[in-house]
Amino acid sequence: MPAALGFDLGGTQVRAALVQDGAVVRREALRTDVAGGPEAVMRQFVNLANKVTGGIAPAAVGLAAPGPLDTDAGVVDHIPTLPGWDGFPLRTRLGETFGLPAAVENDGIAAAQGEWQHGAGRGLRHLVYVTVSTGVGGGVVMDGRLVHGRRGMGAHVGHFRIAENGPTCSCGRTGCFEAFVAGTALGRRARVQANTETSGHLGRITGREVEARDAVEGALQGDASCLALLAEEARLLGQGFASLAHLYGPERIIMGGGVSHAFELLEDEILRAYRAEAMPPYRDVVIVPALLGDNAGLIGAAALALNASGGNP
Repeated sequence: MPAALGFDLGGTQVRAALVQDGAVVRREALRTDVAGGPEAVMRQFVNLANKVTGGIAPAAVGLAAPGPLDTDAGVVDHIPTLPGWDGFPLRTRLGETFGLPAAVENDGIAAAQGEWQHGAGRGLRHLVYVTVSTGVGGGVVMDGRLVHGRRGMGAHVGHFRIAENGPTCSCGRTGCFEAFVAGTALGRRARVQANTETSGHLGRITGREVEARDAVEGALQGDASCLALLAEEARLLGQGFASLAHLYGPERIIMGGGVSHAFELLEDEILRAYRAEAMPPYRDVVIVPALLGDNAGLIGAAALALNASGGNP
């Protein structure tokens, strides 16, 4: 089975993996050289590739990157966390650097591809993948095809509005799904709760800012305030998932990202809220956690590159 290089470009880390038959053989990461710009990061790609290939010659190279990203042209539009990348011909430079067929994809869509081809969506023709982490992203498969839309910018599942008013989203608008359910939103609600109570799990945290993970940790310990925060998070997720089901008609909704690590705590309330909001024909949609974890984007980028090069059957 041919192997491929998969890269994941983020504002904090650049990650690389050698992927073979849908599994990560070796993986490495570096802190993103944001100040150095695209040329410095391209050198980081080469450095990481030398570490992960280990004598195995990859057949293609794929990269998952935050957007907006014009994947038709393979060119960066604008990445808020990475100044200096606007208009950078990422796919062309990636192919030239490694001398291999190259694919560039939005990180949420790449992760959806990974879960569809090698994870929780295998064998399905219709699915929605939602990553709930610092932000909310994802991708959609309809009729056995990965949805790209105009310029590869379709299915931004975190940026439909679920309220006319509400918290400000990372995109600058208010009321987006992301603004209510991302890990940052859960962390914000946990800090408000911590400021109102002197006892309990959150009230005992000192010397640092309360984060989403603290609410999860407290819920696992049975803390009533943390359990209430997780129940609210789950209710909002279930409502948003119902809207996504109405839009895309999936067989399955797959939840990935850091918040999905608490899926067992969230599942019952997500399903209750989902079934209360979903129209009857959509209520049997299955909602499951992702299987590939934070390797989904790496595996998906590698799979897309192999698919484009003819390396995958």
